[in-house]
Amino acid sequence: MSNVFLRHQMGNKNLFKIGVFGIIFNKEKGVLLCHRRDYDLWNLPGGGLEKNESPWEGVVREVREETGLIVEIQRLSGIYSKPDQSEIVFSFACNVIAGKVACNDEADRIEYFKFDKIPSNTSPKQLERIKDAFESSEVVMKVQRGLSSIDLLKQGELK
Repeated sequence: MSNVFLRHQMGNKNLFKIGVFGIIFNKEKGVLLCHRRDYDLWNLPGGGLEKNESPWEGVVREVREETGLIVEIQRLSGIYSKPDQSEIVFSFACNVIAGKVACNDEADRIEYFKFDKIPSNTSPKQLERIKDAFESSEVVMKVQRGLSSIDLLKQGELK
């Protein structure tokens, strides 16, 4: 009987995805965003953590893959729980140390935007993370609830 209970509990483990995103400000305090090829959305450079990869290694890899830029991590700026998507997101403030911006199979445009000029088709959750990184030198820890940016776009709430 206890083996059945143990298997049942293990089968219902709370599994989640881990996301890593780089927040890169230029000298004019603009933030770097990537426009996705698959959806009309602007995102911070980043994505999912790969197996056997630390979050800080993952963000450096993701930024390089999505932008062509090589970054160093300045600091961890935030840890965000997204319980509605079973996801934990690490945001890192990063500095560009090498490379050249280059579009790729994931991003068809890569640009810096002042905070008050960020496109309306940018995820509200990512806007919150950018604001947190800009306004606080401390690590921010928040729960972010609600629909994903793709679901918001599909419902016509991001334009």
